[in-house]
Amino acid sequence: MSARVPVSVIVPVKNEGANLPRCLDCVKWADEIFVIDSQSTDGSIEIAQERGAKVVQFEFNGTWPKKKNWALEHLPFRNEWVFILDADEVLPPGAEIEFGKAIAEAGDVVGYWINRRFMFMGRWLQHAYYPNWNLRLFRHTLGSYEKLTDVPTDSGDNEVHEHVLINGRTAKLQVEIDHYAFPSVDVFVEKHNRYSNWEARVATDARFRARSGQISSATVDRRRRLKNASQRLPFRPFLRFLYVYIYEFLSVAKTRELQKQKETSIRCLRRQKKLGHRAQNDADLE
Repeated sequence: MSARVPVSVIVPVKNEGANLPRCLDCVKWADEIFVIDSQSTDGSIEIAQERGAKVVQFEFNGTWPKKKNWALEHLPFRNEWVFILDADEVLPPGAEIEFGKAIAEAGDVVGYWINRRFMFMGRWLQHAYYPNWNLRLFRHTLGSYEKLTDVPTDSGDNEVHEHVLINGRTAKLQVEIDHYAFPSVDVFVEKHNRYSNWEARVATDARFRARSGQISSATVDRRRRLKNASQRLPFRPFLRFLYVYIYEFLSVAKTRELQKQKETSIRCLRRQKKLGHRAQNDADLE
C-alpha cells in the first residue's frame, strides 16, 4: 500500500493460528504491527512473520503486568497512536479511511472508543453483548490499562475486562469490530470459566469498587456501576443465564421458521413448474 495509516497495532496472542490470518489481514494498512506472543506452538509466529508483523515474546509473572499493559510500557513504537486488536477480532473493509481521518483530525482528542459485535458460532449476539464500547485507539503515552486487583485471577496472561484509563478528551468511531469470541460451545464454556475466575476475584477487591468514575465514558462507567450493584441481587447467575438462553432459543426458533418458510416456497415453485409442464404437454397433445 502506498499510504499507510500512522498507527502501531498491538495483537496479543497465544496459539491463535486459526484466527491470526483474518485478524492481521484486516489491518494490513497499518504502518506497524506488533504480535505479542506467549510461546505459541501452533504456527502463530510463522503466520505473523509471513504477514510482516513484528513478533515479541511475553513472559508472564503470574500477576502483573499483563500482556497489553506490558506492550504499552516496553514496545518501541514508531507512531504516536496505537490500536489494540485481539486475534479473534476483525475490522471491516474500509476501516482504514476512518482511522486515518480520526488520527489526522484528532486535535485535542487523545483516544477513540470503538464498539464491538460479539459472534456466537458465526451469528451476531445483538441482544446479549451489545453495545460493547472499548477504548482501543489512543495516544500510547497517555493511556494504560487499569489495575483492578493485586491477586492472581487465574484468567490467563491477557487483560480480560479491564479498560484503558487515559488523560484527555475522547471520542467515538463509527466503524465496529466483529468479535468472533465464541466459535463453538466448547470455547464459550472455556472462556466464561476464565471470565468468572477473573470476575470473582476482582469483585472481592476494594480496588475495583474504587475505580468507578475514572473511566472516560459515561456509558461504560454506568454499566460497571450496574454490574457492581447486580452482585447483590438474588439469583443473579440464574437470571443472566435465563436471559441469554431465551435469546438463543428465540434466535434458533426464528432461524428454523425462516428455513421452513423457504422450504415451503421452494416446494410451491416446484409444484407450479410441474403443473406448468403438465399443462404444456396437454396443449401439445391437443
